[in-house]
Amino acid sequence: MVRMSPLLQNRVLTTTLLAWIVAQTVKVFLAARRQKRFDFRWFLGTGGMPSSHSAGVSALATAVGLQIGFHTPLFAMALMFALVTMFDAQGVRRAAGRQAVVLNKMIDEVYVKGQVSEERLKELIGHTPVEVLAGAAVGCLLAVLLCR
Repeated sequence: MVRMSPLLQNRVLTTTLLAWIVAQTVKVFLAARRQKRFDFRWFLGTGGMPSSHSAGVSALATAVGLQIGFHTPLFAMALMFALVTMFDAQGVRRAAGRQAVVLNKMIDEVYVKGQVSEERLKELIGHTPVEVLAGAAVGCLLAVLLCR
């Protein structure tokens, strides 16, 4: 008889990973549909709809709550981790993306004048609140389906 690895038997872990994979896959297909082309690098990229970070941490917190209890310190820790991650995804990282847009415009203006040639900054590194909420919904739904 084949014995599953104890790591793969951990429902919280497998649900968290699956939520991230599902959200990232949905994001890639939405981007391919919008761009009318496919780029495998999108699987590893950040930003976009839905947030895979939010999906993963929401699945983690929900799965911990369902498996161990919503009254436990471990759930409180997972919830706070999820909230900080989602706040960062739509706050700090989004602001950095906006700054990248401005800096890229400045680089373009300087480059056109022939003064410097610099690598462009990645602009889509954060999420809108809607992308974060969509990712959280994906994660919570998967956790409820897989960890009840």
